[in-house]
Amino acid sequence: MIKFFNSLSRKKEEFVPHGQLVKMYSCGPTVYSYPHIGNMRAYLFMDNIRRVLKYNGYKLDGVVNITDVGHLTSDADEGEDKMLVASQREHKSPWEIAKFYTDIFMQEVKRLNIDMPEHIVPATSVIDKIINFVQGLLDKGYAYKTSKGVYFDISKFPGYGKLGGGVDQKKAGARIDVDEEKHSPYDFVLWVKAPKEHIMQWDSPWGKGYPGWHIECSVIGNEFLGEYIDIHTGGIDHKTIHHENEIAQSDCLCGHRVVNFWMHVEFLQVDGGKMGKSLNNMYTLDDLKNKGFAPEDFRYFYFMAHYSKQQNFTFEALKGARNSLKAFKMAVKSHKGGQGDVSEKKLEEFRQEFLEAVNDDLNMPKALALCQKALKEEKSEQIFQLMMQFNKVLGFDFEEKVESSIPQEIQELAKQRWQAKQNRDFALADNLRDALAQKGYVVKDSKEGYSLEKL
Repeated sequence: MIKFFNSLSRKKEEFVPHGQLVKMYSCGPTVYSYPHIGNMRAYLFMDNIRRVLKYNGYKLDGVVNITDVGHLTSDADEGEDKMLVASQREHKSPWEIAKFYTDIFMQEVKRLNIDMPEHIVPATSVIDKIINFVQGLLDKGYAYKTSKGVYFDISKFPGYGKLGGGVDQKKAGARIDVDEEKHSPYDFVLWVKAPKEHIMQWDSPWGKGYPGWHIECSVIGNEFLGEYIDIHTGGIDHKTIHHENEIAQSDCLCGHRVVNFWMHVEFLQVDGGKMGKSLNNMYTLDDLKNKGFAPEDFRYFYFMAHYSKQQNFTFEALKGARNSLKAFKMAVKSHKGGQGDVSEKKLEEFRQEFLEAVNDDLNMPKALALCQKALKEEKSEQIFQLMMQFNKVLGFDFEEKVESSIPQEIQELAKQRWQAKQNRDFALADNLRDALAQKGYVVKDSKEGYSLEKL
C-alpha cells in the first residue's frame, strides 16, 4: 500500500490510481533566470515520487510545463512581466531568454539525476489550445471579458478555496487588485490584452494578447493527460493561489474533479532564513561546485529531511551530507563480491522495511536508516545487490571512482586496506598503509570512511 499526503484532504490517503498507468503533472520552471537549489528541491521531490511509483511496478505518463511566456511576478497577477524584465536585462529577445534558461534547467536536472517526465511542454507550444480552453470557460459561463482581457469568475465555482484555505483567508492579507471591471477583486486573469509594444503576444478572439499564468498548467495537463490526473505536484508557494486557480479552471471546464492527489514540497531555507537575491544566498549547483560539492551531495542532503518539512541549507550541513554519502558509497562497494551469506529471510525483511518506508509518504530519512542497518551485515554480494535494487529509488551513482584524480593502482591499495580494516586484519591494513606512503600517498581515516592525499 502506498500512502501520500493529499493537500486537498489535508491527510495521508492510500494512493490508488485510475489504472496501472499513473498520470502525473508537475509545475515546471519559469525560464527567465538560473535555477537555484531551492527550485531544484521541487524537481527532486517530483523525481522521488516517480521513482517510488516505478519501484512499486507502476508505469508513468508524466508532464512538466516550461513557462516560456511572460507571467507576472506574483501568483496574484501583480508586478512586472518576468520574461520582459529578463529580456531587457540581458538585451535578448524573450525567445532567446527562454531557450537559454530552458537549456540550463535541463542541464541541472541531468546533473541531479532527476527522472524527468515523459512530456516536457513549453507554454508557447499550446497557445491555440489555451485560446480554446478559455473560450470553453466563456461558453460555459465561468469567465467574462473586460477591456483588459478575460477573467475567471470565482463566484461561479462554489468549491473555490478548498485547497488553499478559502477566499476569506486570502482576504486577510492579500493586496486587492482595484479594477472596477472585475466582478470580484479575487477573480483571476485567463487572457491578457497586450499593449502594442508588448513583445510576446498572439491573435485571439479578444484581440492580441498572451495567456495568464495559471491557465497554461490546466491546458497542458488536459492536452497530454486528459480529464483525470492522479497526482499534481509543486512547491508549497503554489498551493493557495496558482493551484487553487488550476482547480477552478480545470474542474469547471471538465465538469468534475480532475486531480486526485495534490502534493506540495516545502521551502528550502538558507542559514535559517529565506533565500533571496538581496541576501546573496540564491545558490546554484555551480556555486556548490565552486565550493567543492557535487550535485549528488545535494541529492543526499535532500533525502535527510521529509519533503513536507522546511529544510535548512547550510554549507556545514552539506558537508555532513557529502561525508555521509561518501561513507555510504564505500560501505556499499565493500559488499561487492563479498563471500558472506545473508539469509533470504533477512533480505526479505530489509526489502519490506525499505518498501514500507518509501511507501509511507516518501519517508526517505527512514529509508536511508534502513540502508545503513543492512550495510552492517557481513560483507556479501547479496547486500550489494540489495543496495542496487534500493538505488532505483535513491538514484546515486555507485560506479564512479571514490578519488577519480588518483591513479587506479593507489585507489585499489586504499580499498584493500579499508577492507582489511573492516575485517579487523590490522596487520595487513598497516602494511598497506605503508605501501601507500612509499608511493607518495597518505590515507586518513574518519568515522565516515577514509580519504587519500598526495604527500
